Amino acid sequence: MQTFLITGGAGFIGSTLADALLMANNKVVVVDNFCDFYNPQIKEKNIEKSLNNQNYKLYRIDIRDQRGLEAIFAENKIDCVIHLAAMAGVRPSIENPILYQDVNGMGTQNILEISHKYNVKNLVMASSSSVYGNCQEVPFKESFIVDYAISPYAATKKGNEVMAHVYHHLYNMNIIMLRFFTVYGPKQRPDLAINKFTRLMLAGEEIPMFGDGSTSRDYTYIDDIVDGIIKSAEYVFNNENVYEIINIGNSSPISLKEMIDTIGEVLNITPKIKQLPMQPGDVDKTYADISKAKKLLNYEPQTSFKEGITKFVEWYRGDND
Repeated sequence: MQTFLITGGAGFIGSTLADALLMANNKVVVVDNFCDFYNPQIKEKNIEKSLNNQNYKLYRIDIRDQRGLEAIFAENKIDCVIHLAAMAGVRPSIENPILYQDVNGMGTQNILEISHKYNVKNLVMASSSSVYGNCQEVPFKESFIVDYAISPYAATKKGNEVMAHVYHHLYNMNIIMLRFFTVYGPKQRPDLAINKFTRLMLAGEEIPMFGDGSTSRDYTYIDDIVDGIIKSAEYVFNNENVYEIINIGNSSPISLKEMIDTIGEVLNITPKIKQLPMQPGDVDKTYADISKAKKLLNYEPQTSFKEGITKFVEWYRGDND
């Protein structure tokens, strides 16, 4: 039985991961500040069942709270940190860049520093496909130079990759940085497109489509993301001197228009589209080269886009009855 500390563990990815780790008979320690970026009641609902599990502990603190974090590491023998906590979203980061640097930058440094202090050697950390910016060459490979961020959010994620390498180099910590590509599925945040568009279509309202619908994203189903995280944890447990940046995606981009049409098809609703200008900070496309994940982690995404949307809609309807 291993003990995993998950930061952001009450969120969409974190709570789904916690459920999977508990199911596999691990101990899970969750850190989450339940911030109001979206309705905190959604996070409360995400963790409702887990709270009854004797192998689950919840700490309601912010990753910027050094003393609070230290107390958690002192109270629990942590085998692996899975760091998912962050201020999320490209567009909001343009409105409030200092907050994003504070949470994503200093918060992540706190996790690295306290892990080092308490001799936690194994970390899996969330980076983002946004670090690739408007890279013209596809698919996106981890070896590409990503020094040209186009949003504060992307810049903080690139900064975290660099700082993690410092801790790996100085203290021989095993760290995998996972560049997630557009995650969707049950529990998805309400501000994200698939959840938002489903809600609008069911209400008979217009869908805001930024640009001409040709922008594309490498949508990756939540179960495939969780599989990639768990396989990364196994990799750091079983190998020495690890520092890797790995794409976790589906390697099958879907255009914005196709995404809207697929949701409409699954709901049996014809979408009403309101075309709007492209938004600053938005990238034209994301497309993951996942050959490294396949080679190192034996990662293989299992869920097609339509199948994933069908599962999401089933969950959404059940959750909102």
